[in-house]
Amino acid sequence: MSTDTIAKAATYLTFTLAEEQYAVDVTKAREVLEFTTITKVPRTPNFMRGVINLRGSVVPVCDLRLKFGLGATEKTIDTRIVVMEIKVNKETAVLGALADSVQEVIELEKSQIEPPPRIGMSIDTQFIRGMGKRNEQFIIILDIDEVFSEEELAGMRESPTETHE
Repeated sequence: MSTDTIAKAATYLTFTLAEEQYAVDVTKAREVLEFTTITKVPRTPNFMRGVINLRGSVVPVCDLRLKFGLGATEKTIDTRIVVMEIKVNKETAVLGALADSVQEVIELEKSQIEPPPRIGMSIDTQFIRGMGKRNEQFIIILDIDEVFSEEELAGMRESPTETHE
């Protein structure tokens, strides 16, 4: 995705994964939760940590570190669950994403965002909206709608009460 799709200043929620700064469009983030008990669901992808009860709703929780090949998120005092609303093929889903810590809400001007790096044909960067630069630090801006495939989301929506035999 090019920076042409980012018209002017945009607001982002920033968080860390494996000591790197990431950001998502603040309109995608519903809320930030402290780490809570996650109920494991059998036969889900390895990055799916399970589900949480959010005011009576079942919300799947994924580990973005595992999804990006960075190793599992370890629970610390700063670990948070960022509840987001994502779209895949015009369908909306709510999911929680583990973050090592949540930083702040920032605004970046178009001039502060560069296109994702072209690393080669074997590296998939379609889920990176751009590279933000703030105070001499890079921030990887995620296009959270592109991080998960339709098949992965279908696996997340399976009811934890279903029996798989």
